[in-house]
This record gives sequence, C-alpha cells and structure tokens, in this order.
Amino acid sequence: MNSTAGTTGRLLWAGLRALLVLTVVTGVLYPLAITGIAQGLFHDKANGSEIEENGKVVGSALIGQRYDLPAKKGEDTPRPDLRFFQPRPSNGLGTNSVNTRYKLILSGATNRAGDNKELISWVRDAKSAVVRDNSVPGHPVDPADVPADAVTSSGSGLDPDISPEYAALQTRRVAERNDLPLSRVRALVEAHTSGRTLGFAGEPRVNVLELNAALREAVGGAG
Repeated sequence: MNSTAGTTGRLLWAGLRALLVLTVVTGVLYPLAITGIAQGLFHDKANGSEIEENGKVVGSALIGQRYDLPAKKGEDTPRPDLRFFQPRPSNGLGTNSVNTRYKLILSGATNRAGDNKELISWVRDAKSAVVRDNSVPGHPVDPADVPADAVTSSGSGLDPDISPEYAALQTRRVAERNDLPLSRVRALVEAHTSGRTLGFAGEPRVNVLELNAALREAVGGAG
C-alpha cells in the first residue's frame, strides 16, 4: 500500500516537474528568444509592416484599404475619392460598424463561379466605373485596356497591391485631380513598382498605400 502511494507520488512529482520545465521553456524562454530574434533581424515585419506618414501609422503594407469619400446620407456605397489611386475591388469582405475605414471582420473571396450572374454583373459594373472615373478630357479609357485586377477582388479581398497596368491607367486622373504634372505622377508609380519576388515568382506590383502616401507628400510639396 505504502509502495503504491510512493510510486504514485513520484510519478505525480515527475509529471509536475516536466510541466514546470516545459512551461518555462516553451511558454517563456522560447517566445522571448523568437521575439528577440524577430525584433532584432526583422523589426519592420515583426511589427506588422507598418507604414507611417508624418510620424503616424496609417496602415500596413500587407493589407489593402479603400480610399472613399464620406458616405452621404442615404448612400449605401460611398464613392471613391478620385484624388487617390484606387485598389482592387473588395467584394466578399465582411463589414462592421466599428472599423469603417478597412471594413474588416473577415477576409475571403466571393466564392462565385466564373459564370455566376452576380459576379458577371459586378465585373461589368466595375469595368464601367473604371472607364468612367479614369477618362479625362482628350484621353478616354478604352475598355479593352482595363486590366483584370481593376475589376476583380483577390482571394482574400485584402490585396494591398495592384498591377503596374492598373496604376498606369489611373495616372492621368490622379494628376488632374491633384494638379500635378503627369510626368511626376508616372515617376511616383515607377518608383513604387516592385518586380517579381526573387526575379521569377509572382508578378510586378504596386503597393497602393505606399503609393498614395508618396502622392500626398508630393501634393504637399507642390502646394
């Protein structure tokens, strides 16, 4: 009887010691070590790839956001603020009443097939809007020049990037709305165009938040 109780006690004590050791190693030492390495070697990425303007964080380079005008009374969908470069559509995202700038409560695609009537309607409407919004006097946008990323959302709906083609399509409108030379706006796009990862993976891309931050700076400097 005493032997059984002693064996049980030793097993419990061994289990408790293992629990304490593993708690310290995996719950304290390991997280501290990984956090230290991340902060030391990858400080920007570890903190969410934040983008700052005038010392204030305005977003993350990894998450897209919209540039809309304040919604008018009775207006269900706010109109885009055409002073800025516009991102990809974000159909499929959930909405909430707290974070109205990002409209994030979940991410996801539309989950509609290519022949889905609602999806086809969205694409047609988006294409018409891109043509209308980006046509300036003397330079109408040819519908055939509208790239796919201008009228479709990404798999997550949170893509922070657009194609160089879509950025180029918007340059005349952005230049006109901000009273900037077209060459200056085109230079901003070129400066914020990233090539394929490692030279072969993915496609060239333009980060919309970084580009619009540079645009605001250019407008402020011009003023």
